[in-house]
Amino acid sequence: MKALVLAGGRGKRLNAVSQEKNKCMLQFLGKPLIQYSLDNAVEAGVSQIIIVVGYFAEDIINYFGNIYRQVPIRYVIQPEQHGLVHAMECSRHAIGEDDFMLLLGDEILINPYHADMIRRFQHDDAFGICGVVVEKDRSRISRTYTVFYDRADGRIWRLVEKPQKPTSDIMGTGNCVFRNRILEFIEMTPIHYKRGEKELPDLIQCAIDEGEKVNSFIICDRYANVNSEVDLTELEQLVPTKSLDARKNAVPEREP
Repeated sequence: MKALVLAGGRGKRLNAVSQEKNKCMLQFLGKPLIQYSLDNAVEAGVSQIIIVVGYFAEDIINYFGNIYRQVPIRYVIQPEQHGLVHAMECSRHAIGEDDFMLLLGDEILINPYHADMIRRFQHDDAFGICGVVVEKDRSRISRTYTVFYDRADGRIWRLVEKPQKPTSDIMGTGNCVFRNRILEFIEMTPIHYKRGEKELPDLIQCAIDEGEKVNSFIICDRYANVNSEVDLTELEQLVPTKSLDARKNAVPEREP
């Protein structure tokens, strides 16, 4: 199992904050944002970390080098930033024929359960698993995506990118696990009519529509994705300092 960490974009909505650095290198509690995703990958037991870089790529490459906590790092250049699915497409050669766990370089998760998500992925023999979180503030769900799923087994039937009026408290994250075959669905993924690029939920939906089994899994207790100055402000409020490295002794089944 490899880890694919996407960190190519600038984050234009952060304005001057990310004008002269990759947004994933913004500091939070003394660490770059991307380092939290690298820690989650290592603690999940991955064999290699692939980092997709683009905007100010040297910031990340020079900081982390070729190995992190004894796990080798390989870099992939995304020459033009055209979204997450394009970043995955740029990574085809590096991923090879392996299954992989997807993470974003601008996420903070409180009490993450990536190792348990991988075990669930293997146990269920699923095509993919989407890490989700329960979010009572539905305005925040409008910034990511939501899912409609079977409450009996957690199987996802529909993903909705940035819903204007979310109908549940389930918020999608960028933390997913996929069979290698997910890359075969990139070509059939439609281009989003507003953003002009292919979106991750639409990629996953293409696989679901072809009969592939994709499950949901509660990946953490709280979640923040830094895309704007508003997100930076909320991050300080959402994330209690003492919780970042906390882990639970027993992890139950985490279906929404």
